[in-house]
Formats: sequence, C-alpha cells, structure tokens
Amino acid sequence: MNRRGTLTTLAASLALGLGLTTAVHAQDTIKVGVLHSLSGTMAISETVLKDTVLMAIDDINAKGGVLGKKLEPVVVDPASNWPLFAEKAKQLITQDKVAVVFGCWTSVSRKSVLPVFEQNNGLLFYPVQYEGEELSKNVFYTGAAPNQQAIPAVEYLMSKEGGGAKRFVLLGTDYVYPRTTNKILRAFLKSKGVKEADIIETYTPFGHSDYQTIVSDIKKFSTGGKTAVISTINGDSNVPFYKELGNAGLKAKDVPVVAFSVGEEELRGVDTKPLVGHLAAWNYFMSVKNPTNTAFIKQWGDYAKAKNIAGHKDKPLTNDPMEATWIGIHMWKQAVEKAKSTDVDKVTAAMAGQTFVAPDGFTVKMDEKNHHLHKPVMVGEIKADGQFNVVWKTKGPIKAQPWSPFIDGNDKKKDEPDGKSAM
Repeated sequence: MNRRGTLTTLAASLALGLGLTTAVHAQDTIKVGVLHSLSGTMAISETVLKDTVLMAIDDINAKGGVLGKKLEPVVVDPASNWPLFAEKAKQLITQDKVAVVFGCWTSVSRKSVLPVFEQNNGLLFYPVQYEGEELSKNVFYTGAAPNQQAIPAVEYLMSKEGGGAKRFVLLGTDYVYPRTTNKILRAFLKSKGVKEADIIETYTPFGHSDYQTIVSDIKKFSTGGKTAVISTINGDSNVPFYKELGNAGLKAKDVPVVAFSVGEEELRGVDTKPLVGHLAAWNYFMSVKNPTNTAFIKQWGDYAKAKNIAGHKDKPLTNDPMEATWIGIHMWKQAVEKAKSTDVDKVTAAMAGQTFVAPDGFTVKMDEKNHHLHKPVMVGEIKADGQFNVVWKTKGPIKAQPWSPFIDGNDKKKDEPDGKSAM
C-alpha cells in the first residue's frame, strides 16, 4: 500500500475510533429534559421546579444513577410562551434525544406540547394540579385532578367547619384550567342546590395587576350572604390580587378565599399578615410533620444553599408541585429499573402501580390504568409567616377521576389512555 493509501486508512480508522468514542460517551448518560418557564409571568412558580428536578438528578446520581448510568439534565426555557413550549419540547425529544421530560405548569402549556409528545412518542411527567378531562399514554399526571383538590375544597367551604358558604365567586386567569375547573364547580354547586344568582364568574389575563374593581365587586356581592372566593389565578397576578384584598379590608372570616395555585412560593413576595386565615387546597404543605418531609425540607435547604439559589439559600421553601416533581422523577427511575430500559413503551408499562413514600406522609401510588397518582387532599390556612396550618385532610390517598362526573357524557369515557390523547 502506498503512503497515501496508508494515511487514508489511518484517517478512516481514527475517524471510526472517534465516532465510537463519541457513541460510547453518549451512552454513558441518560438525558432528562427539563421544560419549565425560567422567565415571564410563570417564572415565579416554575423556576423552583427546574431546581427540584436538578436536585433529584443529583440525588439519584449520588446513589449510583439509573441502570448504572448517570442522569444528564437538559434544561430549556420556554419563557411563559405557550407555542415556544411546543418548540422546546420537540427540540428535547428529537434533537437532544432525552429519555423523559419533566415540565409544564399551566394547562395551556401542557396542551401545547401534548401533540409533540404523542407524535414523537416522548414521555412527559406533569407535576401540577389541573382540570382533568384528558388522558394520554405519553403523560403521567403527578398533580391533582379536580376530585383531589377543587371538589373537596369547595365541600369544605360549604361545611359548618369551613364557614358554611352559600355564595361563590369563581375568579381565575383566562385559560383552559380555570374555565374547565369552574365548569365542573358550577355543575357541582348546582347539584348541591346553589342557585345561579349566587355564583359569579370572572377572568383576567395572564400578568393582570389591577384587581381594585374586581375586589370591590366581590365586597358588594358578599353583602348578599356568606360568600367564598374560589381562586384559579395563576402566576405573578396572585401578588396584586392578595395585596388588593388587604387594601380593601376583606378578611378571611368575612370572605374566605381558597386558592388552587397559591402555595408557599407564591406567598414569598406578599405581606401575609392581612391574608391570615385565607385558604389553599393542595396535596402537600411544607408544614406537614413527618420524618420523610423533614428529610425532604433539609435536603432542599442544603441543596439551595450549595447551589446559591436565589431566595431559597436563606429561606428554603417547599411546596406541592415540588413534591409532585420529586415523586415523579423517583417513580420514573423505579419504572426504568423495573423495565431495565428507558424505552418509552416499556417504562410506561412499568409505571403502573409504582409506589413511593412521599413527603406528604403517605405512600402514594400511580394508578394501574389512568396515569394519575392516588393522593391525599389537604386544606390549609395561611399563617402570618407565609406557611399553612392544615385545617382539614383526607384519611388517606384518593384515586383520581380524570373524567369528572359533573361533566355530561363522561360516564361513557374509559379510565385509561389509548394510543392518543382523549380530550
């Protein structure tokens, strides 16, 4: 062989060797997508979920990883822009080749990415309470369905223990989650004998900041009988809403507000003293006392300090969607190990019936069919320090009802996903 031929062969061998090295290196890790808004109106809620995923990845890697491989996070910022969520989801699945994605907060962002996950057979873990009325084989819902949050919270408000509300203000951000949740709640209230005249329904855009007129209207409406506000306001609009409640002197003993999207993190930027006694309904509160939660809070505090996470390095807070994120990634790990593969179809099958000892104090379970967790339900009162005092909770985990019985026609729908989303 002449010199030129030898060099060509050598170059080819080197290229092949480099290619194999790259391929082997690529197989050394399992890529995990993180799809949360780190800017825009939803960053107030979602940024901490990105950090929770990263903490969980560090935790899993420190214990040997998954299938002998380390997890490698791929973080993107869809910036509270719903079409951008779909673009970033496609990038994670088709370009970055992630095995799974943890992400989304709003239902409009989830609806935006759903076709992308289904068309590309990706896997999404969604960690926030939502309106139900959806099942997809490509999504596991680790937040609450309406029967695990909204319905029990309103039942509590109507009870003697909860103040015996007779009139209701349904106040939300103008998108699918509040509107569908309120459609369910209207039907529920009607089934309990509440008249149309005793319900008002109001919506504001994302990022809305002027609640003076709305709070004034609530105050007038409350003169007609014992009134409660059911809030599905999302994102940073909660701050001006609660400030206006304080300005108007609307105290919890007069007109209690129960929120479905306000937790410890959202109250960080609010003077909570005027809000003492107002309520939130979740499946977990930081104030829950049990050894698992104590360990979870300490681990988060240590992580936030080590990573110099703004706000949390000095005052670490945990909340419900953080817990749901933590549960989801650890259940996914268990399913991958059971399946001995990151293949989406194999992992999906292995997720059925997975259990996990959660910070809420219960062993939660992924339903064998409907891709939703069995979760406890809690109602908490806001305290002056921004924490919650749990005033009511279920005795144990409740099975999710993705299809609300208060929506006509749902009795005919299957409680398990088929090949594509049912919406």
